[in-house]
Amino acid sequence: MATDPQVLLPAGWPRPKGYANGVAAHGRQVFIAGMIGWDADGQFQTDDFAAQARQALQHIVAVLAEAGGKPGHLVRMTWYVVDKREYLAAGREVGKAFRETIGHFDIAMTAVQVTALIEDRARVEIEATAVIPD
Repeated sequence: MATDPQVLLPAGWPRPKGYANGVAAHGRQVFIAGMIGWDADGQFQTDDFAAQARQALQHIVAVLAEAGGKPGHLVRMTWYVVDKREYLAAGREVGKAFRETIGHFDIAMTAVQVTALIEDRARVEIEATAVIPD
């Protein structure tokens, strides 16, 4: 029996904006490695944060599709950013890219500023977990 992920929101807590506090799901787990904003040939086309985030999200969707999944099966994401101010400044464009690529915000998410990413031109790296219902 297929079930959709259940958003976990303790009573009395305000609904978070742009993410979920927790998600419960049952099914086949898919773990997607950190994706960055280069193209399928491993080349960066831009140094723009929002554009790199969009590309990384598109890579997540492509890997998930290989497992027979879709964006609605995503339950968790961790964003690694090299500059939190750059991340916050790009919020509107990142939100648009997220809505157009993923389509919803009911995903448990964490964003962490790091000193650097392995690829010097990478501005963001996003890893994800999905659960495809049985």
